[in-house]
Amino acid sequence: MSGTFVGMPAFPQAAREAVGNTTLRGNLRHATHTIRDKRARAVAELDDWAALREAGKQIKDHTLRHLDRYLVQVEEAVTAAGGTVHWAADADEANEIVARLIEETGESEVVKVKSMATQEIALNEALEARGIHAYETDLAELIVQLGKDRPSHILVPAIHRNRGEIRDIFRSEMSEWGRPAPEGLTDTPAELAEAARLHLREKFLRAKVGISGANFVVAETGTLVVVESEGNGRMCLTLPETLISVVGIEKIVPRWQDLEVFLQTLPRSSTAERMNPYTSMWTGTTGEDGPRTFHLVLLDNGRTDTLADEVGRQALRCIRCSACLNVCPVYERAGGHAYGSVYPGPIGAILSPQLRGTGSEIDASLPYASSLCGACYEVCPVAIDIPEVLVHLRERVVQGGPAVRGGNRVVLKPAKGHAAERAAMRAAQWAFTHPGALRTGQRLASRTRRVHPRTLPGPGRAWSGTRDLPAVPAEPFRDWWQRTHGGKGGAK
Repeated sequence: MSGTFVGMPAFPQAAREAVGNTTLRGNLRHATHTIRDKRARAVAELDDWAALREAGKQIKDHTLRHLDRYLVQVEEAVTAAGGTVHWAADADEANEIVARLIEETGESEVVKVKSMATQEIALNEALEARGIHAYETDLAELIVQLGKDRPSHILVPAIHRNRGEIRDIFRSEMSEWGRPAPEGLTDTPAELAEAARLHLREKFLRAKVGISGANFVVAETGTLVVVESEGNGRMCLTLPETLISVVGIEKIVPRWQDLEVFLQTLPRSSTAERMNPYTSMWTGTTGEDGPRTFHLVLLDNGRTDTLADEVGRQALRCIRCSACLNVCPVYERAGGHAYGSVYPGPIGAILSPQLRGTGSEIDASLPYASSLCGACYEVCPVAIDIPEVLVHLRERVVQGGPAVRGGNRVVLKPAKGHAAERAAMRAAQWAFTHPGALRTGQRLASRTRRVHPRTLPGPGRAWSGTRDLPAVPAEPFRDWWQRTHGGKGGAK
């Protein structure tokens, strides 16, 4: 996976700075609460939501177990339908493939459908270095691009911006990218949307090359699926002469019938709609309609390494709905930029450290960017147990151990700065396996509780600096159990 956002510090420092931005917190609080309340109502309409959730989980798990077979099937089906399949092991290889394909057309401009995969590999920046201009056409992505900003949400990349900020960005930046904003533009949603529509229309009509990702790829037919709410994706997928789709290998589903599940769960979990306003599907090329040339770039970029982890691989079920972000108390306060990745929030805290590894300071900090409240797991439409993976990755950061990186089995060293945590966990392990010592320690802690400090000394300050130390009871549970009626059972 490409590197983290340039200059981004580890999550604790970035979050500390973000929490101090009252405008950001207000924007996030309003947006996330609105989306999650609407989602809850949309989900409640389906009596079989739990069954759909389990079906989605089972389909994804089955596909991941047999991914090698389905990848070959996708290549055969896309090729038979007139497309060309390319394999990219990492971000550099994917960017090189896409840039070369564009250069072969002789074009220097492309229009893009909103795509997390292309953001993951920093495709826009790679194309710019080759003299190719990539124009984002999703409204929120357009705002981010015009503002020389970074996305902060999977579904709503400009969630950290309010209407006044968007108006100012359009007024000052649109003219440098194409058609300028209308004179006297206000911050009303209708006027902002119309300004974006007029700005983008000339790009749609001029562009000869389109770039997309895909929400799903159907193995049995080679069909790609993009769901969206605005219609910009439909323009990018049908008007250009050449279409290049960059898709993570985990986006495959085996059968056309499997879409029945995801086309119900994805829109309700993301935009709280019963169905997507625009669901575009295409299979290869035709001689009369749509692009004449189609290229599918299948992207690994750390995914097979993630697949090798029996606990962590469930992150590859993700269908990018962003429901976990909207219920996360940490994301709501810190925002997406603090995660240093195009994948923010709870899913980013488990996906980025697996795709990129935990070698960098920011990736080693991401598994700790959670309160482990479990709200993310409750809303996930494919039942990813994010808290389980977070704890698993925390163990990897602190203890090191076996992992797969670059397709090779390696033994990771413990991350720096966790010596005190390792010592504490080892001491706890020893105490819990020696009941007599544990009992003595509990009694000693109870008898000295009046002189306990409010904060921990030394390295412990990092923990107690943002938490209250729990009060020690006047009597250990074991002693209470022995002297009450429950003690008659002879508890040891």
